[in-house]
Amino acid sequence: MAKAVTDARLLARALAEPTDLALDTDWTALITMARAEQLIGTLARRLESLPVPEEVAGILADARAASAQGRRAALWEAEMARRALAPLDCSVILLKGTAFVAAGLLAARGRSIGDLDILVPRDRLDAVEAALLAAGWEWVKPDPYDDDYYRRWMHELPPLIHAARDRMIDVHHTILPLTARVRPDPAALIAASMPLENGLKVLCPNDMIVHAAAHLFADGDLAGGLRNLWDIHCLVEEHGTDGLAERAHHHGLQRHMMRAMRLAAALFGTPIPAGWQGSRGGDWLFQRRLLARDGWGRPIRPVTRLAFYIRSHWLRMPPAMLARHLWIKWRRGAA
Repeated sequence: MAKAVTDARLLARALAEPTDLALDTDWTALITMARAEQLIGTLARRLESLPVPEEVAGILADARAASAQGRRAALWEAEMARRALAPLDCSVILLKGTAFVAAGLLAARGRSIGDLDILVPRDRLDAVEAALLAAGWEWVKPDPYDDDYYRRWMHELPPLIHAARDRMIDVHHTILPLTARVRPDPAALIAASMPLENGLKVLCPNDMIVHAAAHLFADGDLAGGLRNLWDIHCLVEEHGTDGLAERAHHHGLQRHMMRAMRLAAALFGTPIPAGWQGSRGGDWLFQRRLLARDGWGRPIRPVTRLAFYIRSHWLRMPPAMLARHLWIKWRRGAA
């Protein structure tokens, strides 16, 4: 008889070792968790050609079809951005899921892809913004405070959405907010980027891994973190770790990178250097947050999630600025 599902470790094990799934697996819990963590397409690809119950096979086939459609839509949106920005003659670097798909990487297999994320040189932001607006993108955040906050302190322009295609684009000029305690080197990211056949670029493999670790542990509250950790696992399996420690150190993210690698090894069996193995203080708490999903797909461990939400804001800005920002947001929400 299958053990009762208590958290998303069931999903992590299914991704890491799909052939080990037993006939009495709680398939409802597994699929519900995968959907909630935006990993249903990835799970479907991992289970492809393996024996599963008939009703599960249909769900997984639909997930594979949906991820294939998402892949086509992401590539088309990247092409639309390329056409809009081609006259500027500046580096346009694809990030995250669209980059994985465009580069044909292992991490792209079944991956859920949301917004189009690109990285451009900061001194070209005005030109990029004007070109996108002229090509049909519009502002999502018309509020003056939000607009000013993004432009002064964030690592990206306020998000844009295309009026006809209803697709979002996030234009980055670095990979962490300007107020963050860690300051990665955007010039180095751009200099080491690799061109694709269509003229767009992607980050080099080590920078892709560092970016995923930064997004997971130096910026956000780990919501949806299993997907980001799986990205890291796939990138490491495909490209290895040669030079990764040095690259992470250059960007000021070595501590975050090493934690990401330890957790990927713990949850997915990711091959990492011997010196990076083992547990460190606090790893158990990060695991607890990453796996905070029950068999119905609902978030659990509210105290842990709240702690990481507070941590994410603490990492993003100094205390005085954080207090002012939260006060303004609270006043506007209460009005």
